Amino acid sequence: MRINPKQNLLLVTLASAALAVASAPVAAASKKGSKRSTNPSEVVYRCKDAKGQSYFGQNIPPECMEADIEVLDDTGRVVRVIPGRQSIEAIQAQKATEAAQQENAQRDRTLLATYLSVADIERLRDQRLELLVQQAHVTEQYIANLRERESRLVDDVQRYRPYSSAPKAPVLPDHVAEDIVNTVNGLQVYEQELAKNTVEQQHLRSEFDSDIARFKQLKGIK
Repeated sequence: MRINPKQNLLLVTLASAALAVASAPVAAASKKGSKRSTNPSEVVYRCKDAKGQSYFGQNIPPECMEADIEVLDDTGRVVRVIPGRQSIEAIQAQKATEAAQQENAQRDRTLLATYLSVADIERLRDQRLELLVQQAHVTEQYIANLRERESRLVDDVQRYRPYSSAPKAPVLPDHVAEDIVNTVNGLQVYEQELAKNTVEQQHLRSEFDSDIARFKQLKGIK
């Protein structure tokens, strides 16, 4: 049977309409499913206090501020844990312990690589102590000289007012007053240096005693 152009156009239009009607539910279902898949998962925070009491919330509960906080998805699965104060302190303590262990290990390697015997350590200790002792002797000499000068100045100022009771005693000259101030300040500086030197000697002895004890332990020397 022959179909004229008008009939052909009508058939095409009907077929397109039917196809559109048939595909509408599929498109709607697809759109609906896509919308569901893009919904974000609900997030719930959970923690336990020191007594084991659990707390939940879509915001972090106030009771959870010090505790470890578990973050749950909408299926109840733990997706991550936010460490609390105690956990953070434990982590920091662990890191400090590991750092100390590494430092001690490095110290042991340095001891074994630097010295061949206990005598080597003692020799270096004595050399460094001798330098400090010599510096202390020089400082002590400076202090002795300044104290002698201070004594002379104290006797000298007795001739001047306001230290002298003589009616015609002259006023203390500026250069004498300045000399006294410089002498007193110098004494303070050198006395502080001497005290610092004494502390350094004690610290040096303690440090080398520790090195000797550890070296003996590493070498199995009694």
